[in-house]
Amino acid sequence: MEIVSKILIGLVALEHIYILYLEMFAWETLGKKTFKGALAPELFKPTKGLAANQGLYNGFLAAGLIWSFCISDPIWSKNIAMFFLGCVSVAGLFGALYSRAIFFKQALPALISLVFAYLFL
Repeated sequence: MEIVSKILIGLVALEHIYILYLEMFAWETLGKKTFKGALAPELFKPTKGLAANQGLYNGFLAAGLIWSFCISDPIWSKNIAMFFLGCVSVAGLFGALYSRAIFFKQALPALISLVFAYLFL
């Protein structure tokens, strides 16, 4: 189950690397397709800087989760993973106040990973 926990953590990290890419580098192309209907098409250009800032924060979350794999002490590795999964969970729960889809795409995977990390790492 430890392997499953690490795979789940890795998937959450990969998701946030994808979000970093989407918000920092593909906001006006892939972002328009992804957030179709949530944001008027003419607003993507003026919000590019805001989206890039959000993407950078998602990159920090991914970096923290990846960092947890590089720590040799199992207790610290678990603590770091749980901290960053907690951050992703809180961000996802906050986002879910505005979009139900964010709960299922961001918060739920992080919460499931958090439970697995707590129980099996």
